Amino acid sequence: MERTARSRAIELRERRRREAQVAKAVVVASQTALELLTQSVALAQFEREQVVATRQTEEAEVRKIRERIRELTADLEILTDSVHRDEVARAEQRLRIEALENKSVEDYGVGPDELLAEYGPEVLVPPSPAAPGDEINPDDPEPEPYPYVRTQQESRLAAAERSLALLGKVNPLALEEFSALEERHKFLGEQLEDLRKSRNDLMSVIRDVDARVQEVFSQAYEDTSREFISVFARLFPGGEARMILTEPNDLLNSGVEIEARPPGKTYKRLSLLSGGEQALTAVAFLVALFKSRPSPFYILDEVEAALDDVNLGRLLEILAELRANSQLLIITHQKRTMEIADALYGVSMRGDGVTQVISQRITHDDHDNPEQRADAQMANNS
Repeated sequence: MERTARSRAIELRERRRREAQVAKAVVVASQTALELLTQSVALAQFEREQVVATRQTEEAEVRKIRERIRELTADLEILTDSVHRDEVARAEQRLRIEALENKSVEDYGVGPDELLAEYGPEVLVPPSPAAPGDEINPDDPEPEPYPYVRTQQESRLAAAERSLALLGKVNPLALEEFSALEERHKFLGEQLEDLRKSRNDLMSVIRDVDARVQEVFSQAYEDTSREFISVFARLFPGGEARMILTEPNDLLNSGVEIEARPPGKTYKRLSLLSGGEQALTAVAFLVALFKSRPSPFYILDEVEAALDDVNLGRLLEILAELRANSQLLIITHQKRTMEIADALYGVSMRGDGVTQVISQRITHDDHDNPEQRADAQMANNS
């Protein structure tokens, strides 16, 4: 065993010596490669700096060339606009000259040459004759022609045009047009008067309808509010509730808010009530509507689903009162509600999977008056 351990130790030292030689060779090679890499990086950095300098110089030259191009382009646009403007001005001048020539021929029957020969700037302007009604002094000398001055003649022309415009044009059909306009005015006046009368009648009808609507709404609101207070007090003994108008002074646009305070609670907002309290408050409002404005029959769908036994009993007492004047059709799953019914209608499934409607009429010994009986339809899904 000792000989084996000694041979292993010799092999281990020999292997470590070889690995050390290899490591030294790797270090020398790495240093040589690092030096070569450093020289390559320095050479690449130098070449990069030269390329960057060359690029910056070329970019500066490109910017100068582009700036020169923009300046030349701007000058070209200015020259082009100037040439175009001059061409347009010359064309307008030619059109104006042609229009003046045509106007002289059409209006005065004189061509441009004759007009210039007789009324050109070098020809003396003859004096204007005296206007009718002007006072003329016989001792004054006769007016003589005077040289042409453009500003004076333009002022003279403007004054003459104003005087002509004041005179206006003679319309030989003025009497006929006046008669037609007068008849048209009379017709439109009658139509306007009819419209005003119709508008007044319509506004009167609207006021009557608004007054009637306000009266009916006010009566319905008062009756419903009174019944709501009474019904709520019965459904919530010790509680308070009321109906409030949002716009008391404008019944046509007013809304109705409900405040309810169950016994033992201080808040009045419906959103703060429990589900059963909200359902019972809604039922109280419906019953108040039923009592204030009775209907031949009512259909109620699961109105007592969220009520407990105590509240259910109070509601059934009120429903029994409604049966005196109206017929109640109630959809329910409550057993106590079914017990007060005169007839039951339910849907059942037979053994073969086919559903069928089952009806059962119930007689109650406590119904002494047959006229006060009402049929209540109960749909009980089973």
